[in-house]
Amino acid sequence: MKCRGKQLVFGQRTLIMGVLNVTPDSFSESGRYFEVDSAIAHAKSMVKDGADIIDIGGESSRPGALSISANEELARILPVVEALASEIPVPISIDTCKAHVARLTLQAGAHIVNDISALNGDSDMASVISEMHAGLVLMHMKGNPRTMQHAPAYQNVTSEICLFFQDRIEEAEKNGIHPDCILIDPGIGFGKTTEHNLEILRRLRDFQPLNKPILIGTSNKSFIGKILDLPVNDRMEGTAATVAWAIAQGADVVRVHNVKAMRRVAQMTDAIYRRANSISS
Repeated sequence: MKCRGKQLVFGQRTLIMGVLNVTPDSFSESGRYFEVDSAIAHAKSMVKDGADIIDIGGESSRPGALSISANEELARILPVVEALASEIPVPISIDTCKAHVARLTLQAGAHIVNDISALNGDSDMASVISEMHAGLVLMHMKGNPRTMQHAPAYQNVTSEICLFFQDRIEEAEKNGIHPDCILIDPGIGFGKTTEHNLEILRRLRDFQPLNKPILIGTSNKSFIGKILDLPVNDRMEGTAATVAWAIAQGADVVRVHNVKAMRRVAQMTDAIYRRANSISS
């Protein structure tokens, strides 16, 4: 995958996407990196710990979160992007649904747009990504952050998500986004119950016929807390289990908060899973 001068190679090892929430109300960091200087320092620390991508978000997508304006979102993240673009060697991803935010942050040096609305949130998003030759993460979400956990229901969760991705991939490519620049994220925790999340992980290989790299974000999610009866700051082992499982089921990228620990989990799982694959082939 080539995006704005950066290249990501999938399949040789699992790539690590480090989460940088520049928000006052993130579910995991509780505003720890809301100030520009602390956000920049944390991004550099994650790169040092082995992050292959830094994913910067300025608007909370936790359940029940309210939307903010594009100007407020830009005020939070644009200074961080501008500072990091020339100081870190890895691609910068922007977690946004707004085309205006995507355009200005890409112009400032970002490389990928992580759109949790999968191009449904802003009719101009696809053209911005195409014009800027950026990468795109298409994520599945039922509803929006305000409503997504209001009794979500599926007949067949992976089949329905696959149909959703087929439509969104077609829309992206029709608008000029290069097929090799698209990743898919089933959206663990976004309009899913605990059982839905577990079923997606069990059947992650159902998404492989779509022929797109698969990104999984389970880090510190509430379904882990529910199963283990643990608060958000004590879910590392549960996260590690889901990361290892997802890799063994074909995930190409894992989106995590604790980069150092999860890079080690990925390395160990890759040593078992990817080497075993090469031997058997």
